[in-house]
Amino acid sequence: MNIPSTLALAALINASAAAGAVAAPGDLEKMRWLAGCWQSQDAEPGSVEQWTAAAGGTMLGLSRTVKQGQTVSFEFMQLRELPDGRLAFIAQPSGRSATVFPALRLTEAEAAFESPTHDFPQRVVYARDGAERLRARIEGQRNGALRTIDFPMVRVACDAPAGAASK
Repeated sequence: MNIPSTLALAALINASAAAGAVAAPGDLEKMRWLAGCWQSQDAEPGSVEQWTAAAGGTMLGLSRTVKQGQTVSFEFMQLRELPDGRLAFIAQPSGRSATVFPALRLTEAEAAFESPTHDFPQRVVYARDGAERLRARIEGQRNGALRTIDFPMVRVACDAPAGAASK
């Protein structure tokens, strides 16, 4: 390998490290911190997200949003390794078709998934804040403007009554 090629390879490695770790085969295990039940901090009781433990190459999730005592939206989700080994977040909101968001980056505390051609959102991010807090975010372009929606959550017991957050 000549010197310019070596320098180019070093620059690529440094740029990748600075951007965060890119997801690779076996990364589903790095998401085990997401397993369990999470209650929205900004929504009515019963607005929750629940994730199963990793098994068989998947983690399965579901969410429910409650407003004025009624379920107004729900979503079925998967974290799954794609045939090429990359991790992906797959979302199926309120019975619509599934959208695949391949992993953009994955660290010990954050996972970002992106589907640039999707209408909205184009990016889904999960970030843990200690063992008991989770920050989920969707973001992307909508009508020519950047839009973000944050979903702060707190861990709860899966059999807890609606509204009972853990301390």
